[in-house]
Amino acid sequence: MADHYYTQQPSARSDRKKIEAVLRGQKLQFVSDSGVFSRDGVDYGSRVLIEHIELKQQDRVLDVGCGYGPIGLTSARLVPRGHVTMLDVNERAVALSRENAALNGIGNVDIQVSDLYEAVNGKTFDVILSNPPIRAGKAVVHRILEEAPAHLNPGGSLWIVIQNKQGAPSARAKLEACFGEDQVSEAGKDKGYRVYRAVKA
Repeated sequence: MADHYYTQQPSARSDRKKIEAVLRGQKLQFVSDSGVFSRDGVDYGSRVLIEHIELKQQDRVLDVGCGYGPIGLTSARLVPRGHVTMLDVNERAVALSRENAALNGIGNVDIQVSDLYEAVNGKTFDVILSNPPIRAGKAVVHRILEEAPAHLNPGGSLWIVIQNKQGAPSARAKLEACFGEDQVSEAGKDKGYRVYRAVKA
């Protein structure tokens, strides 16, 4: 079976591509490549999440499963006095994110190879963002949700985007189990995508 983007070292031959996107009014350039998620352009789910997230200028943000960087780098522009940590298991994606941070002149980021939260054990953030890797399987997606509270400051929030047909109802149920039913809300929806926000009480 060919590997996919949830692979530490993709075997797909490099085939780099430069793309542009306007995200939250910011014009950004990205280099993408084969073996990473949504290499041909910023995927719709990420765009929906980016449009709905609420960030304060000084927030400390964590992007879990950053790919080549659209969510984390847009967020870094939205928190000029804050900082964004970006994690991905895929070494090629991490290298691209670092390249794309430099390409866009974004310095308030730290980008690391990490299996989910491994690289930030013991650290907490104001906001966690994720367009979870559906193809990695439900167990991986649910670990992102289950382990989020331990990495959030009190009052901090997890924002995720997920398609109805790819498990949005079960993801919401899992969030309610992890955060408490009254702490989870639907922050937005578009074309079958749901953006959920869960707040650490």
